Amino acid sequence: MPHAIRVHQTGGPEVLKWEEVEVGDPGPGEVRLRQEAAGLNYIDVYHRTGLYPQPLPFIPGVEGAGKVEAVGPDVTEVKVGDRVAYSGPIGGYAEERLIAADKLVRLPDSISTEQAGAMLLQGMTAHMLLRSVHRVQPGETILIHAAAGGVGLIVCQWAKALGATVIGTVGSEEKAELARAHGCDHPILYTSQDFAVEVDRITNGAKLPVVYDSIGKDTFQQSLDCLAPKGLMVTFGNASGPVPPVEPGLLAQKGSLFLTRPTLFTYTARRAELEEAANELFDVVASGKVKVEVKQRFPLKYAAEAHRALEARETSGSTVLTV
Repeated sequence: MPHAIRVHQTGGPEVLKWEEVEVGDPGPGEVRLRQEAAGLNYIDVYHRTGLYPQPLPFIPGVEGAGKVEAVGPDVTEVKVGDRVAYSGPIGGYAEERLIAADKLVRLPDSISTEQAGAMLLQGMTAHMLLRSVHRVQPGETILIHAAAGGVGLIVCQWAKALGATVIGTVGSEEKAELARAHGCDHPILYTSQDFAVEVDRITNGAKLPVVYDSIGKDTFQQSLDCLAPKGLMVTFGNASGPVPPVEPGLLAQKGSLFLTRPTLFTYTARRAELEEAANELFDVVASGKVKVEVKQRFPLKYAAEAHRALEARETSGSTVLTV
């Protein structure tokens, strides 16, 4: 029987259990997928800890790639043997799984299965941020927190290719160098620098049209201080914990600011949106404008170790769980 990581109770990395699972045959509109790689993302931590509750027990993981082994009735999107990837349906920490065919995208020859397993969620999140939530224009200056993380490195490169100036926060000199090598013009070491002060200095007081913040509680208030009047605060993660309740009047006081909390699942809910985002991502990677490198690999059965490294901020770029 195939194996998977299952969570029977929420908690620390130790709740991730390697177990045999029965997969079965695909039903109408489903395929059975033999996975080769599963992506590691911070949302997996939120599911594991119960911050984003899931019915127990569950198999975590919202990103993966592999080969279609069997298709159920009424499947038109893919066929047996196709290399595919997905981002969204939970259950990715598994050697095999059933998944709705309309959630899968076929991979071009230019994208490896491992690369797809490591980049689809992060890459389409970057697409959402840069092309949908706020359409970055040439000449704009933006701030991306966690610039050396998986989403951050993609955002740095893609924004640079769009003609933007990129400011990014990082946690170490090594991560600053990594971010700089991937298009970040101004890495800010948040452990020793006040990033709001640095943004004011870099922009000569003009501040920013948009801030992309996946850190949450620790950076939210200062991120608002980085925005120009009518600027957009995009909070899309909670690495340091959830953002406390916000008094709407605060946005008025700081310059009639806008605030949004987008999710990729909303922005790719329709099949056409999913395919458009994936294809634009594949194109920008194939062109060489954005390079997606797998920086860490863990065997799937050692998912707990991967979670410990992620939460300790010991990872950079993309991480895959290999199957």
